Amino acid sequence: MIELEGVPELIDPVMVAAFEGWNDAGDAASGAVAHLDREWKGEVFAALDAEDYYDFQVNRPTVWLDGGVRKITWPTTRLSVVRIGGTKPRDLVLVRGIEPSMRWRSFCNELLGFAHELGVEMVVILGALLGDTPHTRPVPVSGVTSDPDLARTMDLEETRYEGPTGIVGVLQEACTHAGVPAVSLWAAVPHYVSQPPNPKATLALLNRLEDLIDLRIPLGELPEDARAWQLGVDQLAAEDSEVAEYVQTLEEARDTADLPEASGEAIAREFERYLRRRDGGPAGHATESGDAAYLRDLTAGRTWPRPTPTDPPADPAEGSAEAPSAPEDSPSDATPDGPPDPPAGDDPEPGPEA
Repeated sequence: MIELEGVPELIDPVMVAAFEGWNDAGDAASGAVAHLDREWKGEVFAALDAEDYYDFQVNRPTVWLDGGVRKITWPTTRLSVVRIGGTKPRDLVLVRGIEPSMRWRSFCNELLGFAHELGVEMVVILGALLGDTPHTRPVPVSGVTSDPDLARTMDLEETRYEGPTGIVGVLQEACTHAGVPAVSLWAAVPHYVSQPPNPKATLALLNRLEDLIDLRIPLGELPEDARAWQLGVDQLAAEDSEVAEYVQTLEEARDTADLPEASGEAIAREFERYLRRRDGGPAGHATESGDAAYLRDLTAGRTWPRPTPTDPPADPAEGSAEAPSAPEDSPSDATPDGPPDPPAGDDPEPGPEA
């Protein structure tokens, strides 16, 4: 029995979770939850015992000074709550942590215990994967669930992935077995510029989360950061003809794949989203697409891979040690009807599972 002290009764709570590591390319997912926590001033009410779930040789604690006194911060997963006011107030339970090293089933059960005690109505898990997507186009975000009824009512994909998985997929399945509605949102990050942060992918996840839970999210400086990030990558690509040619190849493939989506119904749906966001007030809601008003280069000074047009990665699920590739519950933009094949190699990345 989990006892919660100092946590008020919540209004229509939704749990939003993200975990650093395998399922967090470009830190896009963990960055989205951190943004929500920062903008709405979340109050931490619980933290899981790090001794139970983490290998400290993999995720090392950090030492810092507080007024000359040395203190240690241990890697863990923390839960905070934010209350959103307005005409239809509701609460969010934010879960932000690191993919655990061990005891995943116990880890998920502990999170579900909090969800039960808090009366959580739905769990939304954010993830990001590496894919063959150009940085110049809107970030593809896929919503998946293993609940066929939820897939129909919320216009989501019913995932049929089979293969290696991460904590995102395990937690989603644990929710399903416990009878808690669960959805995973996956952003595709360009594999050739995978270094964090990726504010454009973070922005795309927040936009999709807005649509999913019908809640306006203050974006702060994130749209400006996303435009600056894209400008920085544009400048890097322009300095290398091979990279520029490769990006153009990805653009042509993406534009061709998107043509069937340009139906009257799809255009009307996007226009309705635009109107909702525009009428939301001063906080603003920007798309991830390009804009001329770039203000600073957030990628300056970073190294990045230089693939050639004739030798792109064989599968968007293949990633590097710096960022995950196709996560378990994350469908690839190259396969809109389902997740990618399980990744291959010595360092597999998760792909969307159920």
